[in-house]
Amino acid sequence: MCGRYYIDDDTAKETEKLVRQAEAKLHSASAAAIRRIGSADIHPSEEAPKLLADGGGIACVCLRLRYPIEHRQKKRLVFNARCESAAEKPFFRDGIRHRRIAVPAAAFYEWDKAKTKYTFQRQEQKALYMAGCCRHYSDGEHFIILTTDANSSMQPIHNPMPLLLEETEVRDWILNSDRTDSLLRKIPPLLDCGTDFEQMSFF
Repeated sequence: MCGRYYIDDDTAKETEKLVRQAEAKLHSASAAAIRRIGSADIHPSEEAPKLLADGGGIACVCLRLRYPIEHRQKKRLVFNARCESAAEKPFFRDGIRHRRIAVPAAAFYEWDKAKTKYTFQRQEQKALYMAGCCRHYSDGEHFIILTTDANSSMQPIHNPMPLLLEETEVRDWILNSDRTDSLLRKIPPLLDCGTDFEQMSFF
């Protein structure tokens, strides 16, 4: 999963709905982050709105999609991690145990081996929620998207795929550590796939 996805006005509405379900009042910081959601493609290293824990509730903030890593004097950026192994790796473990987030999107993109671009979404729902986690750096919090084995709707195109949460699972993923392990093992819902997403283009 390359880390490129699409957000739109419906993404903003669904994000606000989830925050309001968890909070008696929509705080100004969350409202400001939600207002930043418009029709746009999100690329790795860009800032985008995320849902995360705020006390006992959920807030919306803008974080940058990347984990800078330095290994053997070489610097690189990581945008996703396999959930099956990330929970056991020290670099990702703290984020998965204590800094879980949900990444709202209208759709995400993937390319097959022939470099054909595909769009994945759920026609019956206005938003997808990708599981992720964040990590603190000197310039603030950064996030990655967690991936898992592709299900039957995506496997012919690309493996892995994002770990997708149902709307009813978002709160537990963010706030309930007792559900973390079971949600990391879940099979994502089936998706609708197309080769033409008219609203936006990467290039």
